[in-house]
Amino acid sequence: MITTFDLELKDIPGQLVDALEPFSSYGANIVSVVHHREKKTPRGTVPVELKVEVDRDRLDRIMQELEERDIQIVQMGEERLGISFSVVLIGHIVHTGIRDTIDRIDETGYAEVIDLSLSMPGIGQESSARLLIKTMDGEKAEKTMEIIEEIANEKNLKLIREMEV
Repeated sequence: MITTFDLELKDIPGQLVDALEPFSSYGANIVSVVHHREKKTPRGTVPVELKVEVDRDRLDRIMQELEERDIQIVQMGEERLGISFSVVLIGHIVHTGIRDTIDRIDETGYAEVIDLSLSMPGIGQESSARLLIKTMDGEKAEKTMEIIEEIANEKNLKLIREMEV
């Protein structure tokens, strides 16, 4: 699960390292850290945005350790959709209803189209669309691919899957 933390650190050397240590010691994968050194809060603290991938059962221990270190958690939020992948559809995409395709993916409740790039070379010619899709996890990504394959077959579209490395 990907979780975002907004922390406030004292403006003294070593605070950022001190704040990151509990995440490291409990096996969290740090995705990003934004240290707003130049934007102090009215209380004189330094805001830090931290995005981590961590199991839910370890989260409570990390939060407890942050509290013991007197590190303020201002806000915390869980990202529902953590896996993203792209597909390319080729064919008469607009004429077969791109809105319907997007809606059918979004209506699953576990996946959504977050970006669409469409290329239409000319009237009556096949177009292509790249869809960037976010899902909850790998299992839901496979279910989403099954839905996309079904849509592509139904609408006579060619489907290019993202290559797995």
